[in-house]
Amino acid sequence: MAKNYWLVKSEPDAYSWETFLKEGGTAWTGVRNFQARNNLRAMKKGDLVVFYHSVTDKQAIGLAKVDKEAYSDPTAKEGDWSCVDLVPAKALKKAVGLGAMKEDKLLQTMPLLRQSRLSVTPLNAEQFQRLLHLAETKV
Repeated sequence: MAKNYWLVKSEPDAYSWETFLKEGGTAWTGVRNFQARNNLRAMKKGDLVVFYHSVTDKQAIGLAKVDKEAYSDPTAKEGDWSCVDLVPAKALKKAVGLGAMKEDKLLQTMPLLRQSRLSVTPLNAEQFQRLLHLAETKV
């Protein structure tokens, strides 16, 4: 079965990679954008997810895995919102900054660069592999 690849963004001050590692996983809650919600709903158990620090660091810093597929977001007071459970897979050997992504021909088409406000975006296999290459990381 083909895996899907994703990128999730979090502000380090709100929820950092270090906190994620310490907790050993989390429910990815609080997404209130329909496109990002639909991306969460498309995630399958075992899909690989790039963890990206937004706002201050602006860099891909780690890899996570989808541990539980989409379910109703318990933090939503109203509306039809979803979340997934993510668990850490591994830290990237070398963080990949936003500037490096913008300069890379293969990565220039990533939704992160085209829809920068979107917190959950898909990656195609080539983009995912390219990020791993730039991060000097093997899965």
